[in-house]
Amino acid sequence: MRFLLALSVCLPAFSAAAAERPNILLITVDDMNWDSVGIYGCPIRNITPNIDRLAGEGLRFEHAHVTIAICQPTRAVWMTGRYPHNSGALGFNPIRPGVPTLVERLREAGYQTGLMAKHGHVVPTRKAAWHEIVPAKELKNGRSPQHYYRRAKAFLESAAQAQRPFFLMANAQDPHRPFAGSVQEENAAKRDGQNKSHQYGGGFPDAMRLIRPQTAVVPGFLPDLPDVRQELGQYFTSVYRADQVTGAVLRALDESGQRDRTLVMFLSDHGMPLPFAKTNVWRNSTRTPWIIRWPGVVKPGSHDRTHLVSGIDLCPTILDAIGIHPLDGTDGKSFLNVLQGEVDTSRSDVFTHINTIASRRDFSMRSVQNARYGYIYNAWADGETRFKNESQSGLTFKAMAEAAKTNSAIAARVRHFVLRSREEFYDYERDPDALRNLIRDPQHADRIREFRKLMQTRMQESKDPKLGQFEKQVLAPPRFGQLGGA
Repeated sequence: MRFLLALSVCLPAFSAAAAERPNILLITVDDMNWDSVGIYGCPIRNITPNIDRLAGEGLRFEHAHVTIAICQPTRAVWMTGRYPHNSGALGFNPIRPGVPTLVERLREAGYQTGLMAKHGHVVPTRKAAWHEIVPAKELKNGRSPQHYYRRAKAFLESAAQAQRPFFLMANAQDPHRPFAGSVQEENAAKRDGQNKSHQYGGGFPDAMRLIRPQTAVVPGFLPDLPDVRQELGQYFTSVYRADQVTGAVLRALDESGQRDRTLVMFLSDHGMPLPFAKTNVWRNSTRTPWIIRWPGVVKPGSHDRTHLVSGIDLCPTILDAIGIHPLDGTDGKSFLNVLQGEVDTSRSDVFTHINTIASRRDFSMRSVQNARYGYIYNAWADGETRFKNESQSGLTFKAMAEAAKTNSAIAARVRHFVLRSREEFYDYERDPDALRNLIRDPQHADRIREFRKLMQTRMQESKDPKLGQFEKQVLAPPRFGQLGGA
């Protein structure tokens, strides 16, 4: 089957060196919380059988994070190994011209490069770097396991015919909104019928398994309300379908005969599209189920509970793994040594961001966190500015806002979500859902000072343009006259 876009008819010369390099299969899912995966603790029976199986065949990280919990800029980080302000992709912005990318380097090295879905979010200005692109519309809006299987199989056959190693990035667009069976999906489908050029012009596949509200898992950062459960049932229905897409792509790889020569990475681009997850820097915003299978290198069934790895490291790690020199100007660092079983004591914290969001508004946030604690700086929080993002669409936030009229605890959560505080500090080991901001707790004063200093260091190292504002708002005395909030 021919792909929609064949962006080059002249292939660079195939080399023996390229033939010896491993293939790369990068599978991503859209807006899936780390703990929506069975192997990561989701109690819904058989919710992600294919992802769980992949974990059993490879290594899963307990403390893996993306760098920025928004679809396009997190992929720009993956493709460049740079923090957003160093690539130009602060939000829904293109990577600056002249900034090198992973896919360009792989193509130069003789790789057959393929992209499935999310093509408007993955280096959209570098289309010529991809030999083949399958738009989401050709995959039932990035949600059909059968379509992914057929198109992945075709791509792998084309790479074999060209006698090239391959880099295939297969992006499932579940469980991103519109959730399966939701009113939002029904409305999108209607727009499809009226206008085939609409972004969801490919239609939606039927749900393969219905997760009912009473079966859905309500995360601790959300209240257990009927409409919240209803939306979470739709979300988990979409999670199951994303797992089926993952399984379909892996089946195509198995049938290609290239399984033992292929490094497989699986991860989500960020947390679920509900309040207190996506488009923020809490732990549930950026934590991702990162799994790597690499026959002959990674021990099957491994579980790394020690090292903190980040999306900023994805590009350097892939290039290091295949023996290609790194991109110039990267902020990330390869964790190939960890995959090979070594201990890396430098991997003790991650630095995460939010800058501009889909609405183009600036809600700059920064977080540094280690395996237990997390510190957050909200540059935008002034006690008046109100946060608003995509996670407030649908049923959940509306249900919370209604319940807040009579429930003081939910009212406090809604208030914190929309107004925030200048600083936040959490003990994620005791409070994994970030329900209690400890920024004013005297028992943590010394540790908070350490994290403020760590934040300053990470901002200095990355030449963060928000450094001066952070130093003025947080580090300059008098500290306790400033907005801090509990």
